Order: sequence, then C-alpha cells, then structure tokens
Amino acid sequence: MTRLVCCLLVALMAVLPASAMVRIKDIANLQGVRDNQLVGYGLVIGLKGSGDSLRNSPFTEQSLQSMLDSLGVNVRDARLRTRNVAAVVVTAEMPSFIGKGSSIDVSVSSLGDATSLAGGTLIATPLLGADGQIYAVAQGPVAVSGFAELGQAESLTQGIPTVGRVPNGGLIERDLPAKFSQIPALVLELSNPDFKTAVRITDAINIHSKERYGVSVAKERDYRTVDLTPPKYVSVTRFIAEIESIRVRPDQTAKVVIDERTGTVVIGKDVQISTVAITHGNLTVRISEAPEVSQPSPFSQNGQTVVVPRTYVDAQESGGQLAVVGGTDLPTLVRGLNRIGLRPTGIIAILQAIKTAGALQAELVVQ
Repeated sequence: MTRLVCCLLVALMAVLPASAMVRIKDIANLQGVRDNQLVGYGLVIGLKGSGDSLRNSPFTEQSLQSMLDSLGVNVRDARLRTRNVAAVVVTAEMPSFIGKGSSIDVSVSSLGDATSLAGGTLIATPLLGADGQIYAVAQGPVAVSGFAELGQAESLTQGIPTVGRVPNGGLIERDLPAKFSQIPALVLELSNPDFKTAVRITDAINIHSKERYGVSVAKERDYRTVDLTPPKYVSVTRFIAEIESIRVRPDQTAKVVIDERTGTVVIGKDVQISTVAITHGNLTVRISEAPEVSQPSPFSQNGQTVVVPRTYVDAQESGGQLAVVGGTDLPTLVRGLNRIGLRPTGIIAILQAIKTAGALQAELVVQ
C-alpha cells in the first residue's frame, strides 16, 4: 500500500508544470544556519577634497588625531584643516561556518558631511558582532558607483557617491562559536510558512529517502518547520545537499497586494472574486483662469485700466458602464477587470470596494 501511494505521488509530481516546481533550498532554510551582521567605525583617506569638514564633523577630527597618535604622530595641539578624510560606518555579513582567514565584502557609508568617497581607501577597521567581539578587520580601496562634481554655479550628482563597497575587504579573524557538526537537530524552516507546503516537502523527502535509503527521514512539525533524521551511514553534508535538490510545488495564500503610491497591483494565483456587478466613473473638473484687461473709453478723465478675472469651469464624467466581474481562476478575473477598461488607480479603488462588499475571497494588503 505504501509503495502504491509513493508511486501515485511520483506520477502526480511528473504531470505538474515545470515552472511550478521549485527546489527545497529555494523555499526553506536549515534552522540555525544564518548570516551574522558585523559593524565598525573607521576612516576613509585619500579623498580629492570631498571629505568631511573637520569643523562640522568633530568626530572625524578626533578619530584622525587618535589614529595619528597610535602611529607616533602628536597632533593634539594642532588645528587640522584637511578635507581628504571621511568618517564612515562599515557593515558586513559574516556567513555561517566561515573559517578564519576568509574574505568577505564590506559596505562603507559616510557619517559626516563628505560629498563623495570616490578614490578613497578604507584604513584598518575592526568589525564587531552583537556580542562586542571583533570577528573581522576591513581595509582596502572603496569602489563607488556614483559621482559628484561641484562648480561655482552648478553641480552634477549621479547615484549615491557617499556609499561604496570594498570587495573582499574584510578578513575574518575569529571563528564563529557554532559549528555545523554541533547543530543539535536538523530542522527545515519554511521561508513562507504554510501547512500544505510543509506536508508536500515532507512527502517529497520521504519519497526520495525510501527509494534511496529505504526509510522515511522527514516529519512535519508544524506549518513552519519539518524535522529531518538522516541515516546513520550518510554524512550530514551529503544528506542536506540531496534534500535541497528535491523539487516540490509550494502552496500560497490567496492575497492581493496594492501600493497606492505607485499604482502597483499584484494579484495571487488563487484569488477569487464572487460574481458582482461593478461600475466605475471618472469625474474630471477643469478650472481655467483667463483674465481680461479692461481699457477706459478714449479721452476719459477718470478712467483706469483694470484686470477683470474670467474663470471657466468644465466638469466631465466618463465611464459608468456596468460590468459583471467574477471568476474561479486568475485569467478569468483579469479578463473581467480588463473588460471595464480601468487604470491602476481605478482597479485599486474597485478591489477595495469589492473587499468591503465581502466578494473578494483573499487577503487585501495595502502598502
């Protein structure tokens, strides 16, 4: 019986469209395997007069004095006036289980009133984790995609020249406490929690494991997680690599997302609208001002030239056709909305009204 069920599941997955099948690694992550955020404060030097003004950025001057003191240069009593230095905040993502001596990319963001970081070099900056420990040191030339050129009467700026990156500029100096072999349990965590998707992942993994190992290795815990029990004679790394390559068809909640600021409307595949009749009209009011000049009569002694206001108001209402909209699938719904001939703002208004009427069988998300 179990063999028959497995064969039926395999046949069902074979007839599903290829575009609907995704890898498990794209919709779920191994619990406990995550990146770690690092942050640090440093200086970028070598700028072409586009750095911080030390008078407006006292922290830059203090940092520069501290750096020179550490190098044996005493400038505590001097008033620095350089403009080729900028204070920056350095951030980076430290991947899981990365080893000491590995390199990572770092991002550099200006902290003061510098106009551009182009051409600068980040000097050695310790990067700290959430526990206050130093895990990496960043240094290297800053790559900036934007630029800023200033003149006496005009300025030209493209992109964000006060933000840049240092490719492979972070050097890992400390290993993370956790090791892959020390993970207490193998648990898959879904990126978009869903009961049906969790069950489908469990069934797909068990079909693969029964054919390859002869045992079931997965069991759904809840709508977010799936527990894994690898065979004893298979390494955990190889086992996870095989599991991540299995393809499943994820399920999703019926949802409509609208953004009134940009006029964006995104309708999910399973969204349904109960049959309703809709009419939508656009009211346009145009007000034009055309003042006229009134001249006095010829040889008039007390006449004056005055401006007489003239206002023209025109109101037009378009649309107003009644249409029936309703459908059990997305193409039918889209054809119904297109039949009305609306712009995005009109579609947004109609979707909100349909939701109020109780005919939109989906979650409406307004951003």
